[in-house]
Amino acid sequence: MSKVSSVAEKALAAKRPLFRRQLLALRKVILSSGATIDALGGVEETTKWAQLSYLPKKSRVGTTIRIDQHDDEHIAMYVHCQTTLIQTYKTLFPELTYTGNRGVLFAVKNPLPRGEIAICVEAAFTYHLRKKQAVG
Repeated sequence: MSKVSSVAEKALAAKRPLFRRQLLALRKVILSSGATIDALGGVEETTKWAQLSYLPKKSRVGTTIRIDQHDDEHIAMYVHCQTTLIQTYKTLFPELTYTGNRGVLFAVKNPLPRGEIAICVEAAFTYHLRKKQAVG
């Protein structure tokens, strides 16, 4: 997990050093958080829309998380806009910064809120599983 994959290297190659470091730190939180959830069957790292993307290896368990530079001051962790995840995140962590109904922003000059991110990752990676349990 500590080794940077060729997928990540390629996706981050053109990023400025500060953004690259923060995106790698965010990647590490996502992968380590996902590794603690047995129901996922592991976490797959890929790219979607030229952004680093993470999803459970088992299907219908959770939703994809994408990460990228958002603007000149922020990186972002994006989730599918048709989920209720951002609404949930806003309830749990009103102090974080959001972009619409699809992303959480992190200022690159500040330390990442790793604990909050880990909770958000778990919610995304178990989104469909939790919806099924709520219905059943």
